[in-house]
Amino acid sequence: MITRLNNSLNNLVNNQSASGIAIFLAVLAAMIWANSPFQESYQDFIHTEISIGVGSFFLSETLLLWVNDGLMAIFFLQVGLELKREIIGGKLSSFRKAILPIGAAVGGMLVPALIYLIFNLNSPTEHGWGIPMATDIAFAIGVLSLLGNRVPAGLKVFLVALAIVDDLGAVIVIAVFYTAGISYMDLLHGILFVMVLIIANSVGVRKAWFYALVGIGGVWLAFFFSGVHPTIAGILTAFTIPGKVKIKEVDYLKNLQKLHLKFLESKAIKGNFISEEQLGILEEIKQKSDDAETPLQKIEHHLAPVVGFFILPIFALVNTGIHIHGDIVEILSHPVSLGITFGLLVGKFTGILGASWLLVKLKLAELQQGISWTHISGVAMIAGIGFTMSLFVTELAFQNEEYTFIAKLTILFASVLAGVIGVSILRQSRKVAIIKKQKVIN
Repeated sequence: MITRLNNSLNNLVNNQSASGIAIFLAVLAAMIWANSPFQESYQDFIHTEISIGVGSFFLSETLLLWVNDGLMAIFFLQVGLELKREIIGGKLSSFRKAILPIGAAVGGMLVPALIYLIFNLNSPTEHGWGIPMATDIAFAIGVLSLLGNRVPAGLKVFLVALAIVDDLGAVIVIAVFYTAGISYMDLLHGILFVMVLIIANSVGVRKAWFYALVGIGGVWLAFFFSGVHPTIAGILTAFTIPGKVKIKEVDYLKNLQKLHLKFLESKAIKGNFISEEQLGILEEIKQKSDDAETPLQKIEHHLAPVVGFFILPIFALVNTGIHIHGDIVEILSHPVSLGITFGLLVGKFTGILGASWLLVKLKLAELQQGISWTHISGVAMIAGIGFTMSLFVTELAFQNEEYTFIAKLTILFASVLAGVIGVSILRQSRKVAIIKKQKVIN
C-alpha cells in the first residue's frame, strides 16, 4: 500500500508538470486573442449563454460562470481527494510529517494577506486581501520540474503538501469571506446530501457513480442555489469518498494466485473466444482488483488528466484574456497592484520561510535529508505563483471591472517574476552544493 501511495504521488507530480505547460499555452492563447483585432469575439465567447435542464427545470449561465462555478468544483473535488489521501497515508498522516508544510502554508497565507491590507486598508479595494494568499499547484510544480533531478525529490513533496494545504485554506477563505446572501434552506439541503454520502461511505457503498450523482445533483446544486460558492461542494464531496480498500493486499494476492491457477486449469475452447468458466474467472479477478483499490485513489487517478489538461486550461483561457491598455506604470503602482505584487513576492517568501524556520528552531519539525534552507527559500519564492487560485478569488472579490483588470494583470506579472526568481535561487543552491562537494574532495 505504501508503494501505491508513493506511485500515486509521483503520478500527481508528473501530471501537474505537464498540466503547467497546457495552462501556459491557454494563457498565451487568451492574451493573444484578447489583444488582437478579434478581441470582441473573445468577449462574446466567454459570455456565451449556455443552458442545461430537464423539463421545467433549467439553468442558464455564461460560459465564464459555468467554468468558474461548475468546472472549478471538479478541480476542488480533486484537491479534496489529494488532501484526504495525504491525511490518511501520505505526507500529512502524522504530526511530524504534517507540521512543516501546514505551518509553512499558514505563514504563506497570513503574511501576504496582511501585506495586501497595508496598501489597501479602509479603501474600496480592501476586500481583495485573499488574492495573494493562494499558490497555483500546477504551475508551481511545473516550474520546479524544469530543474529535474537538480533538486531533491523531497522538495517536490514539500511543495505539493504545502500547496494542497494552501488550497484548503483558500477554500475556507472563500466559504467564510467571499460568500454573501446565503439561503439557509438550500444550504441545509446541501448538508443533508453530504450526510447521505457520509452514511453511504459508512455502510460500504463504493460505486463512483453514486458519489458523482449525489455530489453533483445534490450537494453542488444545493450549494449553487444557497449562495455559498459551489466549489465548496467539491471539497465536501471529496471527504465523503471511501479511502479504504475492501480487501487487504495480502488477501488480494492470495485470491489472485488461486484465480490464476483456476484459469489455467479451466477448459479452453478453440478460436479467439474464451469459455464461460474462464470469463467468470476474469470477472472475479476484476472484482477482486476493484476491491483492492480505494475509490478515492481510483477517482483521483481518472480526474487528474481531466483537471490538468481540460478544466484548468479552460479556466485559464476564459479568465486571462486581459486586453492590456492604459499606463502600465500607473497600473502597477495602484494599491491593488502593490498589495498583490508584494503579497505574492515578499509575503509568500517571508511567510513560508519564516514559519518553516520557526518550526525547525522550536524542534517541532525538521528538514528532510538533502534539503537545505536555500532549497526552502527557492520553493517559498516559487509558491508566489498565485495564478489559478488568485484569479479565481479576484472574480469573487471585485465587481469593479477596473480593479479586476488591475488584479489580473498584476497576478500574471508577479507570478512570472516569482517563478523566475525561485528557479534562480534553486539553481544557485545547486552551484553552491557542487562547489562545497569539490572542496571536500580536494
